Amino acid sequence: MSVLVYTDLHDGKASKGSLEALSYASKMNAGDVVAFCHGTLNGDGGMGAFGATKVLHNAIENLDAGQIAKMVADAASQAGADVVVFSHDNSGKAVAPRVAVRMNAGIVAGAISLPNTSAGYVVRKSVFSGKAMADVSLKTSKKVISIVPNSFGLHRTDGTASVEAFNGDAGNSSVKVRSFKPTSTDGAIPLPEADIVVSAGRGMKGPENWGPIEELASIFGAATACSRPVADIGWRPHHEHVGQTGIAIRPTLYFAIGISGAIQHLAGVNGSKVIVVINKDPEAPFFKAADYGIVGDAFEVLPMLIEAAKSFKSH
Repeated sequence: MSVLVYTDLHDGKASKGSLEALSYASKMNAGDVVAFCHGTLNGDGGMGAFGATKVLHNAIENLDAGQIAKMVADAASQAGADVVVFSHDNSGKAVAPRVAVRMNAGIVAGAISLPNTSAGYVVRKSVFSGKAMADVSLKTSKKVISIVPNSFGLHRTDGTASVEAFNGDAGNSSVKVRSFKPTSTDGAIPLPEADIVVSAGRGMKGPENWGPIEELASIFGAATACSRPVADIGWRPHHEHVGQTGIAIRPTLYFAIGISGAIQHLAGVNGSKVIVVINKDPEAPFFKAADYGIVGDAFEVLPMLIEAAKSFKSH
């Protein structure tokens, strides 16, 4: 018995979401954890330190979701894996359902907990934009699970992984899109992987006032985000839009500055472990969801917060 984990490679290393999927698989107590990846790989890609005992590697760089799914299913068969784990990111959302079909497997997309095997095989996931939880019972012999980024965390070990070449046949591509590359080349942290996110809304009054937001994010090593209206009117790029119609995130710490907290925005950030709200309107809906709230003008509060953050980081 073993568990296979599909891992995305960025610059020869496994992505944070993939390392979290490996950590998840290693805690399942279901046998060896085998990683499958394709593209350029440096060493074991850091996967051994997060639970992988073996890495099956194919050197082909550009594969579409259908081709990846074929190779993952073949790799699962070779590894004797009854369970395949993905990160519930762009790649996982595209590939995991295809793998489930190929393996005739039950699937839970967007899991937030380890399987409960005390009475069957039950996996919990969030539903209705995070307003409720559902316990899904998988009764198939083969199972596919994708986990929500930042829902489980990274668990480092002292292990190392052996690397074996995997020369499975990917078949022919059925689509024209061969690969996806992030548009950001400035080293910015991808929003779904960020532990800290500094987000702002129309309360900042204009794109020229975003300097303090970016400064606070820089101090904390955080990603920047925004509400939908801010992206729609062009103050910030659309890839920073978080919410029900944007990117759903689950950071450890989420700053909401000058954002009222409409239900559509909350639906994309209510998985955050700690929410800090800064708003001059004491009746702003966001305060009901906040762990910490500051009623005040962002232009007065932010300079004080930045100085406090600098002092904290200097110790």
